[in-house]
Amino acid sequence: MAPHLRTFNCSVCHRPCHSQGGLLRHKNAMHREVTQEPDEDGDEAPPAEFAPFDDRISFDFAHFHFVEQQHSTAAIEKAMNMQAALLAKNGVDPANFQWSSADDMYKTIDELDIGAVEWQTFRFRYTGPLPPNPPKWMTDEYELITRDSLKVLRMQLACRDFDGHIHYSPYRQFKPDGTRVFSDLMSGDWAWSQCNIIMKNPALKGTGFIPVIGGSDKTTVSTATGNQAYHPFYQGIGNLDNTSRRAHNQGIIPTAFLPIPKVPKEVQQTKEYQTFTRQLYHACLALIFEPLRPGMTTPEVVQCPDRHFRRAIFGLGPYIADYPEQVLLSCVVSNWCPKCTARPENLDHDPDAILRTHEAAEFLIENFDPGIIWSDYGVRSDVEPFTVNFPRANIHELLSPDLLHQLIKGTFKDHLVEWVNEWLVLEHGEAGALVIIKDIDRRISAVPSFPGLRRFPDGRNFAQWTGNDSKALMKVYLAAVSGYIPPAMVRALSAFMDFCYLVRRNAIDQDALRQIQAKLDEFHHYRRAFIEAGVRDTISLPRQHSLTHYPRSIVLFGSPNGLCSSITESKHIKAVKQPWRRSNHNDPLNQMVQTLTRIDKMAAKVSELRHAGHLEGTTLSYTIRSLEDGFEPTPLAAGNEDSDDEDEDQADENRDMGPVLGLKTFTTIALASTRARGYPSAVNALANHMQQPRLAEALQRYIFEFTYPQLQVPDDVDQLPALPHLKISVFHSAVAKFYAPSDTCGAGGMYRERIRSTPSWQKKYDRRDTVFVVTDIDAPGMEGMLVARVLMFFSFIHNGVYHPCALVHWLLPEEVDPHTGYHVVRYEEIDDERPVQVVGLDAVARGAHLLPIYGSRRLPENFHHSDALNAFRAFYVNRHADHHTHEFI
Repeated sequence: MAPHLRTFNCSVCHRPCHSQGGLLRHKNAMHREVTQEPDEDGDEAPPAEFAPFDDRISFDFAHFHFVEQQHSTAAIEKAMNMQAALLAKNGVDPANFQWSSADDMYKTIDELDIGAVEWQTFRFRYTGPLPPNPPKWMTDEYELITRDSLKVLRMQLACRDFDGHIHYSPYRQFKPDGTRVFSDLMSGDWAWSQCNIIMKNPALKGTGFIPVIGGSDKTTVSTATGNQAYHPFYQGIGNLDNTSRRAHNQGIIPTAFLPIPKVPKEVQQTKEYQTFTRQLYHACLALIFEPLRPGMTTPEVVQCPDRHFRRAIFGLGPYIADYPEQVLLSCVVSNWCPKCTARPENLDHDPDAILRTHEAAEFLIENFDPGIIWSDYGVRSDVEPFTVNFPRANIHELLSPDLLHQLIKGTFKDHLVEWVNEWLVLEHGEAGALVIIKDIDRRISAVPSFPGLRRFPDGRNFAQWTGNDSKALMKVYLAAVSGYIPPAMVRALSAFMDFCYLVRRNAIDQDALRQIQAKLDEFHHYRRAFIEAGVRDTISLPRQHSLTHYPRSIVLFGSPNGLCSSITESKHIKAVKQPWRRSNHNDPLNQMVQTLTRIDKMAAKVSELRHAGHLEGTTLSYTIRSLEDGFEPTPLAAGNEDSDDEDEDQADENRDMGPVLGLKTFTTIALASTRARGYPSAVNALANHMQQPRLAEALQRYIFEFTYPQLQVPDDVDQLPALPHLKISVFHSAVAKFYAPSDTCGAGGMYRERIRSTPSWQKKYDRRDTVFVVTDIDAPGMEGMLVARVLMFFSFIHNGVYHPCALVHWLLPEEVDPHTGYHVVRYEEIDDERPVQVVGLDAVARGAHLLPIYGSRRLPENFHHSDALNAFRAFYVNRHADHHTHEFI
C-alpha cells in the first residue's frame, strides 16, 4: 500500500456553479458535497434508456458487431438474416427486429446525440512566391480533418466514468515526514504556477484550471502496394489521474488528422519544401487549438464528470511526442535538444547550456543572421512554434518526457543492446560473437515463467521490435548478458534500468528523485566503458540527453507514465489501423472519421447505460428480468469485476495478471475458487502422492507454532500434535491483489497476480512458482522477506479454524551481486536435501521472479524454461519483473 499522503489544494477554489456560471453554495464548508440546481423547467434529467435502439437486444447486437467484433457490412447482414430466421422459426414476424440491413443499423447509431463531435475539413495551400514552373506541391491543396477542440474537451469532461479520478485544481502532496510526492499532472509545480498566474485576476476567483494535453505521431497502415501514412493528433484532459488517462478510451482521443504532403525524396530535401511543411504543421496545430483560446483568459462553464457545472480556465498542457516530432514542434535543428541549448557534440556536459524559451528564440531571430542561429544555437528562423500566440505556453517547457522512445526503444533497444553486440564482435570476432549472442538468446528464452512475462522462444532475435518487446526484454536482459560482458557495462545497464523503473513509478517522492539523479550519474559514469572499449568514439545522443531533463520535468508535470507516447501509440490501433481496415480504401480517411464518430457515440451510450444499471447481467438475463413486474435496474456501484472462476491449469498465461476494478485496498491473497481434483485428502496419502515424505512433520510444526506462538517448536517429532483426522484440500493456484498503480491496473490502482503450483501447466509440464514470504513486517524490502518456491497450495480446518497454506522450499539470501545489483538467493540444503516447511498464506506477499545465475556456462540448445528452477541452485531476485516489484524490494 502507498503511504497516507497529506494533500494541499491550490487557492483556485474549483467551486461548482449552475449552467450560467453563478457559484453554488456548499452544504458544509468542510466537505466537497454540493447541491446541483435542477434544470430550468425544474425537472431532473430523464433516466438513461436505450433509444434510439428499441431495447437491450438491439443495442447489444449493434455493440457486439460494430464495436467489439468490427464486422463488415456483409457479416452484419448475415447475422441479421440468422436473427430473422430464428424469429420466423418461433412464429415471430422478422420485421419485429429493428433493422433489415446494416445501413439501417448504422443510421440508428448516427441518431445518437451524445458522445461525438463532428469532423470538419480545412484546406491549406502554399502562398509564397511561385517560380516560373512551380513544382506540384506549391499548387496542391492540403486537407486538415479535425474536430472542434472545445467541443471535444466538453465531451471528455462530461464523461461520468471519470468521476472520482479527476482533480479540478492543482494540489501538492506530502508524506507524513514532509517529503513531497509528485504523481498526477496536477500535483506538479507547472499546474500550480499556472494557477498562480490565473489568480492574479480577482475576477477569476472560484475558477478551476483545465490543461489540455496534446499528442501527435505518424503511423502507417499496410497495403498491397506499400505503406500509407497518417498523422493523427490526440487530445486529452490534464486533470485526470495517470491511471485513468492510461486506461480509459476517452482520456485521450483522436481529434485531428494532420496533412502529409507527398513528394519525391529529392524534393523533400529542398529548403523551400521543408519550410512550407513546418509552417503547414504549426498552422494546423494553431487552428486545432483555436476554439480553446477564448477560454484561456475568460472562464468557460463546463459540465464535469460528477455532473456539476464549473467555471474553468483552459491552458495548453504538456505535449506528447517522440524526438523527430519534438524537433518539429520546437522549431530547432535536428540533433539539438528541444528543451535546452546544449550543443549536439556535447549534449550531456555543455556548461553553457540554458533552457530554451520563446523570448530567447525571438531575440536571436531579430538580432542575428539565420545561419548563425542555425549553427550556434540550433534555432530555425523560417518558422515559429504554434504556442507563441497562446497564453502562458512555452513549447520547450511543455514537451513531456517520452518513456517509450527516449528510454525503452531509444536508449535501451537502439543503443545499449546494439552496443553490447558490437562489443562482442570487437572482442570475439564475428564468429565468436555469434556463438555468444545465440547463447544469450537461449538464456533469454530459458527464464522461469512469471505472470505477464512475455516468452521469447528464439531469444531477442525477432524481425520487428515493438515497444512491448523492448519492455519485456528489459526484464530479463541483465542476467542474460552478465558473465559475457565487462562488469562496467553490466553496471551501466543496471543503473539505466533502475533509472527507467524509478521514473516509471506512478508516484515519485523527493527521495526517489534523488535516486533518479544518482542512477543517471552512475549510468553516465559506467557507459564510458563503451567508449574505452572502442564501441563508441563519443556519446552525445539526443534521446539519451533527454534523461537529464527528467528530474525537472517530474517536478513540473508529475510522473512521466501519464504523459508517455505509449498512450498515443496504443491509440493508433483503434484510431487509425482498425478504421482503415474497415474502409473500402477509396477515400479512406473520410470513412475512418465516420467510423470513429460512431464508435465515440456507442462508447458514450455504454457509459450512460452502465451508470443507469441497464447493462447489468447478460442480454438474456436482463431481458428476462425486464419482463417481470416492478423491474428496476440497479445503478452502477464501484466493485470488483475480477473473476477467479477459470480452468486453473489451462488458462491463458496472459490472464495470470492484470487490472482489478474497485477501490484501493491492502494486499490480499486467497486460494483459487476451485480445489484441484485427484488428490488424496488424508495427510499420509497426500504425502505419498506428492512425493513429500516430510509433509506430515511440516504440518505438525506449523500447527504447533500457530497454536503456541510464544513457544519454540520442539525438535522431537513425538512432542508435536498428532493429525489423525485432518482433511486436506489442494489448489493449483492462489491470487494476490495489491496496490500497483505504476503497472497496468484498475482505476483504483489495484492489480491482480495469479501464483501457480500445478503438476500439469497447459498439459505440458509442472510449474511451481516462487513467492516473497514476509518474515518481518517492519523491515524494509528484502530485509523483511525470504523467497520460497511453492510446492503445493492447500487448506484444512483444525479446531474449527480455516488454514490456507503453502508447502515451500526456501531460497536463502546471499550477498547482493555488486555488478547487477540483484539480490542473490540459493536453495536451502541440509545433507543434500531441500527441507520443506508449511507457511500460512497470509505470510505470502506476492509472486517473486527468479533469474538463473548463468555465469559463463552455455546452455544446451534444447534447454526448456520449465527446467530453470530445477537445473540451477542460485538465482538473482528479479527486481525488474514489474514496476511493483521494483518498488517492493
